[in-house]
Amino acid sequence: MNSALLSGLNPEQRQAVTLPHQSALILAGAGSGKTRVLTTRIAYLISTGAVSPHGILAVTFTNKAAKEMVTRLSAMLPINTRGMWIGTFHGLCNRMLRAHFREANLPQTFQILDSGDQLSAIKRVMKGLNVDDEKFPPREVQNFISGSKEQGLRAHEVEAYDPYTRRKVEIFAEYDAQCQREGVVDFAELLLRSYELLTRNAAIREHYQSRFKHILVDEFQDTNPLQYKWLKLLAGKENSLFAVGDDDQSIYAFRGANVGNMQELLRDFKVANVIKLEQNYRSHANILNAANALISHNRNRLGKNLWTSESGGEQLRVYEAPTDVEEANFIVSEIQQLHREGVNLREIALLYRSNAQSRVLEHALVSAALSYRVYGGLRFFERQEIKHALAYLRLMENTDDDNALLRIINFPTRGIGARGIEQLQAAAKMNNTTLFDAAARAGGKVSAFVGMIEAMRNATRELPLPEAIDHMLKHSGLLDHYQNETGAKKREAEERLENLNELLNAATLFVHENEDDSLTSFLTHATLESGEHQAGDQDDALHLMTVHASKGLEFHTVFITGMEENLFPHQNSKNSEDGLGEERRLMYVAITRARRRLYLTFAQSRMLHGQVNYGMVSSFLRELPEELLHWITPRITARSVYKPAYSPYAAPATPADYAAPAPRPADASGWRIGQNVEHAKFGEGVVLNIEGGGADARVQVKFRKTGSKWLALEYAKLTAL
Repeated sequence: MNSALLSGLNPEQRQAVTLPHQSALILAGAGSGKTRVLTTRIAYLISTGAVSPHGILAVTFTNKAAKEMVTRLSAMLPINTRGMWIGTFHGLCNRMLRAHFREANLPQTFQILDSGDQLSAIKRVMKGLNVDDEKFPPREVQNFISGSKEQGLRAHEVEAYDPYTRRKVEIFAEYDAQCQREGVVDFAELLLRSYELLTRNAAIREHYQSRFKHILVDEFQDTNPLQYKWLKLLAGKENSLFAVGDDDQSIYAFRGANVGNMQELLRDFKVANVIKLEQNYRSHANILNAANALISHNRNRLGKNLWTSESGGEQLRVYEAPTDVEEANFIVSEIQQLHREGVNLREIALLYRSNAQSRVLEHALVSAALSYRVYGGLRFFERQEIKHALAYLRLMENTDDDNALLRIINFPTRGIGARGIEQLQAAAKMNNTTLFDAAARAGGKVSAFVGMIEAMRNATRELPLPEAIDHMLKHSGLLDHYQNETGAKKREAEERLENLNELLNAATLFVHENEDDSLTSFLTHATLESGEHQAGDQDDALHLMTVHASKGLEFHTVFITGMEENLFPHQNSKNSEDGLGEERRLMYVAITRARRRLYLTFAQSRMLHGQVNYGMVSSFLRELPEELLHWITPRITARSVYKPAYSPYAAPATPADYAAPAPRPADASGWRIGQNVEHAKFGEGVVLNIEGGGADARVQVKFRKTGSKWLALEYAKLTAL
């Protein structure tokens, strides 16, 4: 049995899978088979009798990854995986809190707020505290609260050195109190409440420590400080922590991920050696060599070098376009040629650093009648009509859920206006009750709404989940609302009705796949699913996505677009200590998505946020070995590519830098080197260089405030001084 499990593993993979009972860090490069190693490790431990299936805790970052792990494990071993603790941090913490809700000081039917509902709850708190939402933007407060929780901090533990932060701490404290009253938790609260439960309750902590002898973690580089503390608590002193990750793919610092957890793991668990999975089974050698060369510019890496047994493959294709429109047109023509050569559209991805870049690409694809999808668009449980339906179900399950009530009390419209809702909130605050309790005493249309909810609760109490949802859809007025739409909104309403019918299908499937088919369990499932960044499969269609969204995916051909300074690397990277390092890791992720062919494209001018921007080629292109690149366009910008006159990371310019060179005669464009000019956006500057002619003519100008830029004369509209 074990020989069959281990067959086909390379030496490093086999070493990781067969480790004795000890903590380990598996440094798994892109395309190195980390999911196979994780799953085979679990199967090996069970098949050798080292641990029972119930003695394993495996943590992933998405439900998709958890399901794939369970599917593979079921194929490897004749065991029932249903009771195993394999899931996301949020899912496992939810499971723990459901089991110990009393000790966690939560109601048995506590509900989970998604990001939108959390924001609504924060707005209510701020309104109650008379907080100016212009001075304290609710989304900023939301990030402050979630960020504090992800650091493991309650409101009273946050250090506040100024009045502004102290006010945010007050909102944080009142928000927590409101959530406790209503019996709801947000995503960050799931983990923090679970961590606090284990910290203060020795009996529960020791129970889980004695149960989970082997803890395995996927994508360890993406863990935040609190997630690592939670894992340490569960591991205790005796259990092994088997962490798989890649510090070169740590790209979620903006979400709180701390790549430093890898170094802490080595120290805290006294990891003797790091096993490096460096053999890549995805890409040609030229692609991997480019990725290795790029990431070698980052400091403080644990260090690894991807390699493949495959041959060199094609060079990376580089294309420079005069404008972003022409960049998009080039990409379309290449895709059409690839498609003629037999490459499926679904095997091609267009990656961009900023969402604002997608518009021009989409326009070109539509014009060429090429099918595409934007990966990471609105998912099923995030659609408006589905959130309305779920809010009805949440209120039926837990009448203390004020967020749910506010979402649906006047949807469909039942004559309860903003003034009536304000009076209801004031009454609830005065009597220190929930909105539902206040509504029951309000009379009129508000009381009629309460009566409808109570009637649906009573009617569905004994019904199976799909029938309960069907009853709610019919008696809440949601189906009637969309069925009665006419005119321009009729088609949209038909799509929403299809989605509501699909909700019934989702509930039916959920009942078949889960032992706990309660409404509470289904609502938890819906919230956890909506919190993930994933999109369903589609017929043969191109994939458009941000580089962040591409992590974990692979394609035959990848286009990395917008390779311009301040776009990729993004200008925001200048505002943080490791900003450029994180951008380089992001570029490393982008490169390693490609199996066979990789394009790097950039434009001299680009329309962003309603303005034409003139940029320079990305500094990341300079970091790629020249012998790995094939320039499709004549390298008219060779000087600016390999020796840029200006970089935002260079030392500040001195007054001497702006001294005009010796004047030269004007060329055919009418401009001359050394000429003083003015630009509407960039101000005054001096012409340093002139290239091309006609529509391709452009000049390099050193501006006093913004440094040196190449400008296309057809668009630049320079004025001679």
